[in-house]
Amino acid sequence: MSEIIENFLNQLGPWFFSHGLKIIAVIVVAYFIRRFGDVFIEKIVRKAVISDHFLSREAEKKRENTLIKVFEGTLGMVIWAVVSLIILSEFDINIGPLLAGAGIAGVAFGFGAQYIVRDFLSGFFLILENQYRVGDIICVDDTCGSVENINLRMTILRDVDGTVHYIPNGEIKKAANLSKEFARVNLKVGIAYDSNLEKVVRTVDQIGQEISQDKEWKDKIIKRPEFVRVDDFADSAIIIRISGEVKPLEQWGVLGELRKRLKIAFDKEGIEIPFPQRVIHQAKD
Repeated sequence: MSEIIENFLNQLGPWFFSHGLKIIAVIVVAYFIRRFGDVFIEKIVRKAVISDHFLSREAEKKRENTLIKVFEGTLGMVIWAVVSLIILSEFDINIGPLLAGAGIAGVAFGFGAQYIVRDFLSGFFLILENQYRVGDIICVDDTCGSVENINLRMTILRDVDGTVHYIPNGEIKKAANLSKEFARVNLKVGIAYDSNLEKVVRTVDQIGQEISQDKEWKDKIIKRPEFVRVDDFADSAIIIRISGEVKPLEQWGVLGELRKRLKIAFDKEGIEIPFPQRVIHQAKD
């Protein structure tokens, strides 16, 4: 038994000094590369990502952390894959067939997982470019709703009826963000043809001034709603356009309040919002 142990140690010693130390050195170096790589990636991402001052610090940090995790995970996979191949070669294992087999398997997997890869790449650029974040109101094709979650794989929306939509990022060709930086209130109102336009303009601008100074609404309004132009001559009414700018996600509340105040003011000033009318001419015998 002692001879077997002695022979084993005699064989292990040279192998350890020629191969074992190299394996240990490779593992230690890989460990430090990973640790310093993580620190380097975090610093680069924190400095490289352009800050959006309309977002809260928490939202910005969440966006940066997502990118950091993506880069760190990719770096870790590459490092330990290389380390594994080096260790196998030190055990005199021919890694050529292994690499060839991995290449064939990778090609086969690539064909089957191309949509997943597409989703991940699309999600990465969505987050990197800050196209939208959690809490934004967006429209993807015909689906609109609040972004409840976004990751590299998919975007999760909840619409006004409470229905949750799971949309793979790779299928998003065009997304409209309704809540980034600021929003506009655009309102078209029909008034009777016999209305005094100057009186209508004064009334609209007065309502816009009042709502922008109201303590409940002033912090939500960037530019007060005001008369813009006569937009159209319709069959039964003159169509006027009213426009203003508000903070993100406040456009619907401000529009509702503006409609209410306009109706009250128009009734008070005798400005008619007409129903559709039709003039019928009777032929004479």
